[in-house]
Amino acid sequence: MSGITDFDSLRRAMAENGEQPEGPARNARAEELLVEAERLGIPLAVIEALGHQLKVYNYSSEKAKMFVPFARLLRLWDERPEDFDAYETHALHWVFKWVSAGMLDQPHVPLASVEKWLGEMEHRYRLAGHSPRAVRSAEFSVAAHVGDVERAERAFTAWLAADRDTMADCHACELRGQGWWRAEQGRDEEALDLWAPVLEGEYTCAHEPHAVLASSLLPLLRLNRVDEARAHHLRGFRLVRSMESMRGAYADHVEFCALTGNEARGLELLAERPAYFTDDGHPQSRLDFLNVVVLLMDRLSELGLAGRRVPGPAGREWTAAELGAYARTEALALAALFDERNGTSYVSERARARMAQRPLVERLPLGVRAARPASAAAARTPGTPAPVGQSGEPALADLLTEARRLSDTLQPHAVEAWARVALLAGETEGVEPTARDLAEIADHEAIGLGPEGAEAFARAAELYERAGDPGEALAARARAAYVRALGGEVDEALATVAGLYDRVLALYAEGGTEVPQAAGVLMGRARILMRRVHEADGEVEETVLAEAEAAVGELLALVDGRAGDDVRLAARVAEGHAILAELATRAGKPEAGAKLFARAAAEFVEAGLPWFAVEYEARLAAVAHQLDDMRETERALRAALEHGGPYLEAIGRAQLHLQLAEVVGNRGLDGEAAEHALEAAHWADEAGAGPTFGAWARHQLGGYLVRQGRWAEAAEVLESALADLTAETHGDGAVVQTQWWLGDCLSELGEHRDAAERRLQAAEIARHWPEQHDHATLAHLAAESLGQAGLSAEADRSYARASDLWRELGNVHGLVRSLRARAWLALRTEGGTDAARALMTGALEECADAFGAADDDEARLRLVAELGHTHRQFGDLLARSAAEDADDDSIRAALDEALSQMAEAVAVFVALGEDALHARTGAELAAGWLETDLGRPEQAAARARAVLRAYADADGDPDPDAGDEEQAEAEAETVRARRAEAEQLLQATEEQEDH
Repeated sequence: MSGITDFDSLRRAMAENGEQPEGPARNARAEELLVEAERLGIPLAVIEALGHQLKVYNYSSEKAKMFVPFARLLRLWDERPEDFDAYETHALHWVFKWVSAGMLDQPHVPLASVEKWLGEMEHRYRLAGHSPRAVRSAEFSVAAHVGDVERAERAFTAWLAADRDTMADCHACELRGQGWWRAEQGRDEEALDLWAPVLEGEYTCAHEPHAVLASSLLPLLRLNRVDEARAHHLRGFRLVRSMESMRGAYADHVEFCALTGNEARGLELLAERPAYFTDDGHPQSRLDFLNVVVLLMDRLSELGLAGRRVPGPAGREWTAAELGAYARTEALALAALFDERNGTSYVSERARARMAQRPLVERLPLGVRAARPASAAAARTPGTPAPVGQSGEPALADLLTEARRLSDTLQPHAVEAWARVALLAGETEGVEPTARDLAEIADHEAIGLGPEGAEAFARAAELYERAGDPGEALAARARAAYVRALGGEVDEALATVAGLYDRVLALYAEGGTEVPQAAGVLMGRARILMRRVHEADGEVEETVLAEAEAAVGELLALVDGRAGDDVRLAARVAEGHAILAELATRAGKPEAGAKLFARAAAEFVEAGLPWFAVEYEARLAAVAHQLDDMRETERALRAALEHGGPYLEAIGRAQLHLQLAEVVGNRGLDGEAAEHALEAAHWADEAGAGPTFGAWARHQLGGYLVRQGRWAEAAEVLESALADLTAETHGDGAVVQTQWWLGDCLSELGEHRDAAERRLQAAEIARHWPEQHDHATLAHLAAESLGQAGLSAEADRSYARASDLWRELGNVHGLVRSLRARAWLALRTEGGTDAARALMTGALEECADAFGAADDDEARLRLVAELGHTHRQFGDLLARSAAEDADDDSIRAALDEALSQMAEAVAVFVALGEDALHARTGAELAAGWLETDLGRPEQAAARARAVLRAYADADGDPDPDAGDEEQAEAEAETVRARRAEAEQLLQATEEQEDH
């Protein structure tokens, strides 16, 4: 506190404190500053310190403290209004609104007192000549809070009808309140229309669009505008995360998570703000928060996770059930206090309704890491409902019929159906399954066991023999041999299947079995021969390929034309063609392989088995990609996703979506690419691969969002990706690129210090790479961010590092730009003008040296343009330095030197012709303004007219024939701006001549 010696130092201290994060520390400092103000003995100092204290209380969780400084300010005003300057007079009336709303949010303040203060506000506004608009807005808040809809509507209408003046809330805050009321009435579309100017950035303030983004979440979900809701959550949560005073908006984001299947993210949000459970300085926002805590905990309990450990108030551990009970008790007790104060039951009714909401979306993927909590119910494997008999219990005969139908037509869940048959058969007394029944049960048990199913297949074979089906017994033994081949026993499996092959063909020739059984053995033989292909090191021997191809040929010859309506035989044909496709690609014939994969997939779909087509459509996509046939790649990937339907495993779905994201992203369809990357991240999380494949998908998603300029969403996703990305798993290139993109996002969001940190972290990794261009670029970008963060010394060091790297790389453009940037930084330092001049001179010399060494025309033209821009910036820098020099002669000398540099820039750009038109006219106008500063109106006017002549043939409208509409509009805007500035310059010269 000893640093406060006068009024100016007090004001600087208050300004510095105002820039600190919201919270108790800032509030405590405001209290200290009030003590210091009182020591100064200056009435206005005390008034300003009280106003500062009131403001920081209002923007914190200690809102209840603001009533004391306000009461003191009001007393000072009533006693000595002359002590208040114009600003503090305005501020005193302004904060009446805060106090009215603040009282409403404190249940211990009687409603009569709230109404009294509302009347006092109206009286004082009338005396001061202010519009009643703010008063009616405050009255609306009172009526809406107590549930007096009729009065609220009257006040709302009066609020909008009254004139806006300096006491009205900012446009952003007014629109938030108006939209909130429409949403409360169920008029979501109208609410979103009202909020649109805030959401689009037309109106902003310290707490907007933060609150509007939060308020818009449920209306968007109710309107099924889920993509916008997702974007608003990612963008809005980023804004409120660090703002202690926005507990109500924070609660909206927790509520969004609870209603969209993002319970795990909701828990993460609770963990970030443990103080929100207990901070009691603003009871209304605490009530809002506790309501959604109950909602989230009830949702977890419904998922079977009542006993799950969850974050809660500090001091003990909590389960979901315990926290839900605690939050419900606290919330309803708090609501009851409000209702007792208000004389209604409205607040409690709203609290209960909010707690009892049902999910609006089963699962809305967000792109950030947060795996869905698995419940016992969700973990059960879905299956076909079991048929039931007249008693209501499943009937074994019906189960058998359904299981055979599923297996004979190769439907999903056939294995589960046979498992139910086995279970019921074992539990039903007096029922003895036939040998055939037992054989099929064992057969499907083996299928369910996968690589461990050989013994079960052998048991099934014995049972088929006992049931009098020797052909199916041979097919089961072939399946057992294939399972052993999968385990590495390929030679043994081949020997076994050779005997089975001979026996089944002999049996088939004798009429002892039929095509399906013989085809089963032949397919087993072909699959085992393919294991030799798969296990071959390097290039596969032609004899191995030929044997496998011949085996498939025999299978197709047997089945061809005999499939009829037999789905199993149709599937054998399709699989045979798929094997031939793989053999073709292995033999170096990718075109033939692509055609065969397409044929196999089409045959599976035609047979009514689209889920079997997925694998081969994915393989087709890979071959088509290899052939650079992007159209076929995209078609095959889309078909695979469509045909997989609900039967596609989560990790397979994730892989297909990410591949499709890459394909459509390369076509410039960044929006669709982002959607597929989002799905990939979601399904990777579902598959338990969030830290590996999911992190890669989030990395890609962040990149697509960056390409669309969706900076806040991209930042959330990229930060989430970085939590799991590692150089060991994903490569250091992915880590650097993610940091790079994140730095770009943070820079666009104005978070320059954090942007610099990300860019420096990426540069440190890239420092060890053999090729140093990325290292140089990142050092340069980090320097930009450090400069924008006000860290000039650190920025200069980073620019110097970049300069050295650009020089080593022979990149004169990067070198020159880093020198120019250092010059501007030097100008900000005390006595830095000489250093700035030297750096700009060095940049000019580098351009000249490089031009002399350039060996092609294109490189020379680029260097000439760089030279022109350097002259232009040198001129701007000299003019800026002159403005800071109090000596008239020195100022004139600096301006003359600046004009000389501008003239050089104009000459350089003239030499470049039409390609440098805008650069030339910009420099010409800058030179013209310097001419006016030097008292040379004729020369300045000549430059203005030169600019007008340059655009004489341009009408200022976008070129309708231009391919890029956005670029054409930017071009037209530049023309209009140059013309307007030239006209202003001409007018200024005329006025100068008149004087």
